[in-house]
Amino acid sequence: MDRFVILAACLAFVMTTSSLRAMPPETPKRPVTDVYHGVEVSDDYRWLEDWNAPEVKTWSDAQNTHARALLDKLPHVDAIRARVTKIMSAKTVSYGGLEYRQGLLFAIKREPPKQQPFLIVFASVDELSKSRTLVDPNVLDKTGATTIDWYVPSPNGRLVAVSLSRAGTEAGDVHIFDTNSGERVHEIIPRVNTGTAGGDLAWAPDASGFFYTRHPRPGERPPADLDFFQQVYFHKLGTPTEEDRYEIGKDFLRVAEINFEMHDPSGYLLVTMQKGDGGEFSLYLRTPQGEWHRISDFPDRILQGTFGPQQDLLLTSRAGAPRGKLLRVPLSDPRLERAETVIEEGTDTIVTSFQHASPGVLATDKRLYVMYQLGGPSELRVFDLQGQRQPGPEQLLLSSTGGLVRLEGDDVIFSNTSYVEAPAQYRFYASTGKTVKTILATDAPVDFRDVQVIREFAISKDGTKVPLNIMLPKGAKQDGKSPALVYGYGGYGISLTPNFNATRRVLLDQGVLCVVANLRGGGEYGEPWHLEGNLTRKQNVFDDFAAVLKHLVDRGYTSPQKMAIEGGSNGGLLMGALLTQHPELVRTVVSHVGIYDMLRVELSANGVFNIAEFGSVASPDQFQSLYAYSPYHHVQSGTRYPSVLFLTGANDPRVDPMQSRKMTARLQSVVTPDVPILLRTSSNSGHGAGTGLSERIEQTVDVFAFLFSQLGIEFKP
Repeated sequence: MDRFVILAACLAFVMTTSSLRAMPPETPKRPVTDVYHGVEVSDDYRWLEDWNAPEVKTWSDAQNTHARALLDKLPHVDAIRARVTKIMSAKTVSYGGLEYRQGLLFAIKREPPKQQPFLIVFASVDELSKSRTLVDPNVLDKTGATTIDWYVPSPNGRLVAVSLSRAGTEAGDVHIFDTNSGERVHEIIPRVNTGTAGGDLAWAPDASGFFYTRHPRPGERPPADLDFFQQVYFHKLGTPTEEDRYEIGKDFLRVAEINFEMHDPSGYLLVTMQKGDGGEFSLYLRTPQGEWHRISDFPDRILQGTFGPQQDLLLTSRAGAPRGKLLRVPLSDPRLERAETVIEEGTDTIVTSFQHASPGVLATDKRLYVMYQLGGPSELRVFDLQGQRQPGPEQLLLSSTGGLVRLEGDDVIFSNTSYVEAPAQYRFYASTGKTVKTILATDAPVDFRDVQVIREFAISKDGTKVPLNIMLPKGAKQDGKSPALVYGYGGYGISLTPNFNATRRVLLDQGVLCVVANLRGGGEYGEPWHLEGNLTRKQNVFDDFAAVLKHLVDRGYTSPQKMAIEGGSNGGLLMGALLTQHPELVRTVVSHVGIYDMLRVELSANGVFNIAEFGSVASPDQFQSLYAYSPYHHVQSGTRYPSVLFLTGANDPRVDPMQSRKMTARLQSVVTPDVPILLRTSSNSGHGAGTGLSERIEQTVDVFAFLFSQLGIEFKP
C-alpha cells in the first residue's frame, strides 16, 4: 500500500479516536439512600429525575452538545446521511390501518418526503387512483409535529373520528371530519387518548354519537391522576362535551385500558378492559337498551372477543389452553358456563390483539378468520362456523400476516410481509380460495433478492430453545469476521414478527448481518413463553439473549469484537441488562427510550401500568428480582463496558427520559475516555409514535454512523 495512503488512514484513525475521547460533561453525585425490605440502596443521580429543574435541562443540553460533537465528526457521516435520506425519503408509498364501511375503504398512507402519514378514502382497491386525502396532519400542522393516533369511521362512512396528538406525546383529542367535504365538523372531544392508557371510540349504529374513552379533566382529580382512571362516556353530536353521558368505569382499576367493538346490526357494544399492560382482561357487554353485563373477569382468562354472525360472541380463552382456544356464547345469555368450544387449542398460538384495527379473530357470514403465531412468523387460517379448517390464503414464507379487514360477504383483505418482501395488502376470495395482491403494495426503494434469511435456535441457560432469524447476503462466509447487529425485546407477550425495513439495506451493504431474536417474555409460543420471562422470571429473557449472542459466535457468524446489539423501551432494559451482565459479549450498544432503574420505574407517570409485567418494589420477592438485574444498580467501576448510544425523546409518555439520563451518568462515571457513552435527547419526539420523517432520518444516521465507527467498518457508498 502507498505510504501516503497508510499515513492518511492513520491520521483518520487518530482523529476519530481522539474525538471519541472527548470528556463528557461532569455530573455531580448527590447520594440519596432508600431502604427496601431492610436493604439499603444508594442513588447518586436522583437529582436527574426532575425535568422541571433548570439544572437538569442544562445538563441534558450539555449531553446533547457532547453527543453532537462526537457524532457529527464520525467518518463518512455525510455519505451515510445521503444514503439513508435517499431510502427513507424515496417516494415509496405504503398503506396500512385499513377500514371498510359500506362501499368505502379508508387507509393510512405514508408518502415520503411528507413528515407524517395521512388518511385517505376511496371506493375500492381497484380505484385507488380516485382516492381522496381526507385528513392530512402535514397540512394541519406545517411543522410536521402533529400525528394521527388512530381513526374510526362511522357505520355509513360519512363521518370519521380522528385522534390527533403533537410532538410524540400521544395526548390525543378527537376531531370529527366529514368524508365528502374533508372539513372538520362538530365539537372536539379532549383527552380521549393518552400515552399511558391509550384510547378508543365506537360509533352508535345510527352515527348520532359515539362511545369513547374519557380521562379525567383538570380539576376532577389531582394532577398525578389525570392520565389514569379511564372510563366510558357517550357523546351525542352537536352537544357540549360537558353533557356527555357516563356509561361505565367508575369502579375500574386506576390503570384500566379500554377497547371497544360495536355490533352495528344489533347495537350491542363490547368493552374490553385491560389491567395495565400485563395481559389480563375483563369483558363487558352493553345491550341496546343500555344495560351492562360483565362477561368475564381477570381470572377467567378470556383475552379478547368479537361478534359472530349468529347473534353470538366469539371469545379467545386461555383457561386450560395456554395457546388459546375459541369459544362461542349467545348474545342473549353470554355466560361463560354456556360457552361451547368452536376451535380447540392447537400446537400454535391464537394471536390476541388489543387494537380493533388489527383483530386476531374476524368473523364473516360463513367464515372464521384466525391469526396464529408460529414462534415469530404468523399465519392467517380459515375455518367454517363450526370450527372446521378450510382452504386459506397463500402467504409468504417466514412472514408476518395481519391487518384483517372484512369486505362484502366472506372476502377479506389482509397484509403480508417478510424480512425480504415489502408489505402489501392481499385480497382473499373465500368462494374460490384465490389470493390476489392488490395495488395497495409498497414499492420498496431497495431490493433484498440477494439476501437470505436463516432461522436457527440457540440453547439458553436452562436448556430452552430460542429462535433467531439471521439476514445475510447469499454466499456470506461463516468465518467469524462479519459484523452483526442483533435486535431483541422479550416482554409484554409481544411477538417480534418478520418485518421489512428498507434501511437494513445500508447495513447489509456494509457486510453487517442483521439478526432478530425471539426471546421469552414475548408471545411467540403462547402465554407460557410470556410468563417465563416476566415478573420474577425476567432473568430468563437476558439469559436467552446472551445465548443468542454466544450462538452467533460459536457458529462462526461473528465475534464479540464485531457484535452490536439494539433494542428499545422494554428492549432498552434488555440492552442495559446485557451490557452489565455480559459486557464481554458485545462491542457496542444502541438503546432507544429504555428502562434502567427498575426500583424507580413504577413511580413515573406510566410506571404503574408496567407493574403487572415487571413487578413492584412493594413485594419482597419482586424487589429482590428487580434489584438483582436492575442495570442502573449493577454498573461497576473497573469493568470494561461496551460503548453505548442512548436515544430518548423529551416528550416520552411511556418511559420517563430520566431513565436514560441516570444510566448515562452512571456509565460515564466509570468508563475510560476511550469508551463513548452518548445521550441523544430529541426535543420534539416521544416514545416513537408520531416522530416526523426528518427526525427519524437523523436518528438513523446517528445510529448507523456510530455503529460503523465502533465496529471498524469503513463505509462504502
